[in-house]
Amino acid sequence: MCVPTRKSKKYTLLQMKSISLKALYLNIPIIGLFVFFSSCNAQKETHAKPNFIVILTDDQSWVGTSFLADPTDPRTKSDFYQTPNMERLARSGMRMTNGYAPAPYCSPTRKSILTGLTPAKHEYQKDRENWTKAFRKQMTIPKILKMADSNYVTAHYGKWDARYDHFTPEEMGYDFSDGLTGNNTGGGKKTLQKEGKDFPFEMGEAWPKAYEDPKLIFSLTERSIDFIEEQTKSKKPFFIQISHYAVHLAITYSAKNINKYSKLEKGQKHFVPEFAAMTEDMDEGIGMLLDKIASLGIGDNTYIIFLSDNGGRTSIPIGPEQKVARNFPLRGGKGSMYEGGLRVPFIVAGPGVSKNTHSNVPITGLDILPTVARLAGFQGPLPQILDGGNIAPIIHNKGKGVVERNAPFLIFHQAANRKPSSAIRWGDYKLVKDWRYKSYELFDLSKDIEEKNDLSKEMPELVIKLNDALVRFLDEANAEIKKTEI
Repeated sequence: MCVPTRKSKKYTLLQMKSISLKALYLNIPIIGLFVFFSSCNAQKETHAKPNFIVILTDDQSWVGTSFLADPTDPRTKSDFYQTPNMERLARSGMRMTNGYAPAPYCSPTRKSILTGLTPAKHEYQKDRENWTKAFRKQMTIPKILKMADSNYVTAHYGKWDARYDHFTPEEMGYDFSDGLTGNNTGGGKKTLQKEGKDFPFEMGEAWPKAYEDPKLIFSLTERSIDFIEEQTKSKKPFFIQISHYAVHLAITYSAKNINKYSKLEKGQKHFVPEFAAMTEDMDEGIGMLLDKIASLGIGDNTYIIFLSDNGGRTSIPIGPEQKVARNFPLRGGKGSMYEGGLRVPFIVAGPGVSKNTHSNVPITGLDILPTVARLAGFQGPLPQILDGGNIAPIIHNKGKGVVERNAPFLIFHQAANRKPSSAIRWGDYKLVKDWRYKSYELFDLSKDIEEKNDLSKEMPELVIKLNDALVRFLDEANAEIKKTEI
């Protein structure tokens, strides 16, 4: 077996002559030795530790781009926004058509991506006083990468949004970060008078730096590129999460793009030039990143995972009356347990991932930690508490297969500081539960992505099965199921 080591690269002329004599004695062609050593060196390069880039957008709808979130459904893209670089990323990898955020809100999703744990096991705990202490002790992406290989260098730039006990990125294992950042970092909330009405967010002209660096998109991208260049130069494998402040309100945008969209024909579901301009500004930042990866020549050894922290808002308080739902064909939006609140644009690109393909296998942001760990070569047992699974067998098998997780279903839950509601997806079926009224809705997502046809009355036994699994899971997680004072 060819096992390249540091010593294998340092053969002296005397050693090579000795090996050559042995080769002659054993009747092995000399050229075969050079092929052997060349193979060793090539194998060493092939087995270099991969890099990882997670691009997390904020409040971006499943249909908030100009690429089809589901290539088989022409309804699954924006009818106004233009995102050529997101299209470029989609063509370079695999679109996960059933990709989910761990929660329909930003802060719980971010904690879940970091730890691979559903929010039912942290933010929505019954033990409101101590859950943050337990959370600090959990395995995280940067921690497990260091266990896989101590050479990994990790960074988190952009929106952190820890809230509550304010644990820092460094405290959770990151080497570099922007610190305790939140929504206001990317453009604070202020009241703006426009057309005689008050708006609780900034338009572009309300923030002095909006035109140069809207939502801090370009400075965030440049900082990320500097990190990537430094690690590439140092020949260190790296992980970086780039958490954009866009397209969360407040709205800020570049002069170039607001001029462009003010002149374009509006869509039926998307028609606000300011929001479209902010979206394309973010797309340009992603394009800068993709260009740098290409120029550094690290694309063949770098995984890129692109997703949003939750579904898009159902409305924004500017523009004409909505004619088509903003997240159509999905129902609901941010904060909702319907698909519009949970299903997000989700792309995986990188080594061994077929280009311009898609997968219908349900995956979630919870899967990032175990996937990155295995791709980085971590061989030890993963924490039993994890809710995510390794999707490498899916992305390396043309999108086919099953993700092995500790449970055969996906759980979405919120309570405590939110209106208590849950959803469980098992196979094609999804149960939505409102704990306040003990109401249930059952949908077959393979036939009804719009969640129009409630099957709960027709399939009561399935409702019971799914609800029992949901209740048992939440009970074992010690999750809160009602709204409480915090």
